Amino acid sequence: MPKYLDELDTVLRALADPTRRAVVERLAKSPAIVSDLAAPFSMTLPSLMQHLSILENAGVITSQKHGRVRTVNLRPGALDVLHLWLGEQRTPAEHRAGRLGIHVALTTGEGNLT
Repeated sequence: MPKYLDELDTVLRALADPTRRAVVERLAKSPAIVSDLAAPFSMTLPSLMQHLSILENAGVITSQKHGRVRTVNLRPGALDVLHLWLGEQRTPAEHRAGRLGIHVALTTGEGNLT
């Protein structure tokens, strides 16, 4: 069993909410201040802060406070655990699909495997 499963579970739980996914999508473009992140949502600032806290506790985002302004960033490599897990899941299916493609090419005479 891979050692990263606890981290994967934490990240998946954090991303299970559509608001948090929208925040991550926004932060993938560039860092943002909290008030800018809150603008598209019809929720109170404390509610958004709870979402940000969940993302930060999961290691998906980081934040820094400068005076009265809090800037939020997507943590570099935060979603690598998802990429790793998805790659592991995709490999057997892709391998089978690749073998099927080779079989079809050989049986129909349409493929040149050299």
